[in-house]
Amino acid sequence: MIAWGYPATLAAALFLLGLIGLLARRGLVFVLMSIEIMLNATGLLFITAGMRWANPDGQVMLIFVLNLAGAELALGLILLLRLRARNKTLDGDSAILLRDSP
Repeated sequence: MIAWGYPATLAAALFLLGLIGLLARRGLVFVLMSIEIMLNATGLLFITAGMRWANPDGQVMLIFVLNLAGAELALGLILLLRLRARNKTLDGDSAILLRDSP
């Protein structure tokens, strides 16, 4: 049996890595990848908590997190394609041009 601290520390490190990537990078592809890393870290923590307390609720929550990650990725890629078609760039600052001007 693996101790509770090791997977929890790994999940925290992955979440922190995703958060740093989210705050540091301006490219929208890297932002999407950072969000995916953060969602996977939460899934790992749910599985670890379920293993710790011998409860299958962590596995159920992982299924919900994976569904959320899939939906987020699909919508994010659609937005990236629309942004690329309109602005010819994937920079996060140019995404402000997608809204209507007053």
